[in-house]
Amino acid sequence: MNSVPPPAHAHSGRGVAVMLIGAVLFAVIFLIAGLLPAWGPEEIFGWRVVLTLLTLACILPFMPAARRESRSLLLRVRRRPSLLLPGVLAAGIVGVQLWLFMWAPVNNMALAVSFGYFLLPLTMVLAGRIFFADKLSPLRKWAVAAAAVGVAHQAFSAGGLDWPTLLVCLGYPVYFVLRRRFRFDNLPAFAAELLFLLPAGVFFILTGPHGPGSGGGTDGIWAAWSIGILGGVAMVLYLLASKWLPLSLFGLLGYVEPVLLVGVSVILGEALGWSALFTYGPILLALLFLSIDGRRGARPSLAGA
Repeated sequence: MNSVPPPAHAHSGRGVAVMLIGAVLFAVIFLIAGLLPAWGPEEIFGWRVVLTLLTLACILPFMPAARRESRSLLLRVRRRPSLLLPGVLAAGIVGVQLWLFMWAPVNNMALAVSFGYFLLPLTMVLAGRIFFADKLSPLRKWAVAAAAVGVAHQAFSAGGLDWPTLLVCLGYPVYFVLRRRFRFDNLPAFAAELLFLLPAGVFFILTGPHGPGSGGGTDGIWAAWSIGILGGVAMVLYLLASKWLPLSLFGLLGYVEPVLLVGVSVILGEALGWSALFTYGPILLALLFLSIDGRRGARPSLAGA
């Protein structure tokens, strides 16, 4: 029996919209990080944690739902302190993912991370089926099958999967399952995760190449700050989508972001051969199936609006 009811169907349309906007913002962040080689990934991670937390602090007080969720979260943790354990685990997982997203573009691993995001929807579909009994429409099943063909080709042609790929595609499903299973799938809970990561973020800023007394100057500081602010907005959008959409649909929509990340990887100088057509062609077909399915699913809610 599910501990949390599935998201309301009426929220599906807005969930799709905010997730697409978030995907574009994450691609912009990926590009900016790749253009800041003089900045260490840990330092950029630190600014992202600090500024994302500040962004949420500016947004959440003006959201009545967020205020209610904050009070509810504090009350639940007070009554059951054991909830801190899955909360800390979720914070650790998202912290590693935030760092990896900054590390990959400047270490020639952008494509490996991008491919992890291609695998992620498949692992999210599996997680949704196992833990929440999500149902797949025929078009979603075709989308999974088409995407699986592209993923299988990439794994075969590359002779295996790199560790950043596995870290993304296996880590995030655990994170989202924890959030939904323990009812942490809200913005105040994410802010609490960032608060847990804040000491590490401040440490990386103070000891980084551009920290106080380092002599590194302030070149690129606005770019680093923009990563933090855009990251805050993008995570708000993604976490709203994860709350409004069934986990399987949320996972399948995740194919939009890696398509954009691959484009950024090419811009940053990583090469794609002709064989990539056999990887990304089926995945683009999966996106087509998904978009058709999304339009069909949105019709009842539009008619009733």
